[in-house]
Amino acid sequence: MMDSGWTQQDVDAMRAALAAAETAANEGEIPVGAVVVAGDEIIATGRNSSIAARDPSAHAEIVALREAGARTGNYRLSDATLYVTLEPCVMCTGAMVQARVKRVVFGAYDRKAGALGSVEDLTDSKAFNHRFEVNGGLLADECAGLLQEFFEARR
Repeated sequence: MMDSGWTQQDVDAMRAALAAAETAANEGEIPVGAVVVAGDEIIATGRNSSIAARDPSAHAEIVALREAGARTGNYRLSDATLYVTLEPCVMCTGAMVQARVKRVVFGAYDRKAGALGSVEDLTDSKAFNHRFEVNGGLLADECAGLLQEFFEARR
């Protein structure tokens, strides 16, 4: 869903996720970044690192959730918001359900693999025992532009 009521914290967190995505691009990874916010603080940052880690699950969201769990000492992040520059895939959505995040905010819509409304909409899946708020489209042009530049440079 598109949300026009973004807070300054939302924008700042997404800018931090964009910075992580830029780092991923500089490392030759698909430029997706994520941060986990609890209260007023970024408690974890992740970026795509599947190539370097030789790990298909090393998406930005998973990396950030792992770091947040380690930092808090709990895999349950029930008061946290996850910000990510690209609409999460099915795998990452499942991880967010398991982490019990409160809210997910994403930038660019993923018309090929998005699981929060674009290709699939798992927000109301009967297979999941946890629901979270979803807000999409924050800094969408900047997030999509970073991905487009990355892929155009590789063609």
